[in-house]
Amino acid sequence: MDAWTFSDPWVVAAGILSAAIIGVAKGGLTGVGMLAVPVMALAISPVQAAGITLPILLISDAVGLWTWWKSWDIRTIRLMLPGAVAGTALGWATARYVSDDAVRLIVGVIAIVFFLNWLLQSRERRAEKRPHNPAKATFWATVTGYTSFISHAGGPIYQVYAIPLGLDPKTYTGTNVLFFAVTNFLKIVPYFLLGQLAVTNLVASAALMPVAVVFTFIGAWIIRRMSAAVFYPVTYALVAAVGVKLILDAVVGMVG
Repeated sequence: MDAWTFSDPWVVAAGILSAAIIGVAKGGLTGVGMLAVPVMALAISPVQAAGITLPILLISDAVGLWTWWKSWDIRTIRLMLPGAVAGTALGWATARYVSDDAVRLIVGVIAIVFFLNWLLQSRERRAEKRPHNPAKATFWATVTGYTSFISHAGGPIYQVYAIPLGLDPKTYTGTNVLFFAVTNFLKIVPYFLLGQLAVTNLVASAALMPVAVVFTFIGAWIIRRMSAAVFYPVTYALVAAVGVKLILDAVVGMVG
């Protein structure tokens, strides 16, 4: 399907599942969030899927900022934000001029790379702390801004730079929340100019918001009761499956 419609049960089901994924991720299971846009993009345009999920993310970001207020590392923010701005601009250019199938391919590749990155990290020993590097911060932040704009999937790229810094968990979480709150805010004008904050999309966002809120609590419930050793392998396998599906759809669309 190419557009959101409440009359298509498949589109509505994909939207509800995507909102639930966002909620679970904001409840603490951040790795699950990667699935949100790819799942919705199985039923509608990936660009529109990203547009519908943006307002949901912005509300969730506001709650996160309140929760982690002033818990961030300001140097990390200062070094990475310029790259986030550049990446957002690059993502805007791609979304305007690249076909939906090409965007599906990009999102699918991001999902597969994320899965492969997880496989690699699961075999590595804990890396030593690394000092800030302005050049690396700018590069990874630019890639983060780009992937975040295309599919709200910047988290794994951000972690490539941020995790080796060795920040304490509270500071790391607060920095992550502030960085992506600002990055998501930067998307508002481009998404509006792309027509992805049209009334239809906003109505869909509003309808799906309660689902995200409910599943935020469910995410916290899962953390308290489910073993990470069981949950995360299943989650990353689903990421890979969705990525393969989107890549196949993109290739079929481009060839056909």
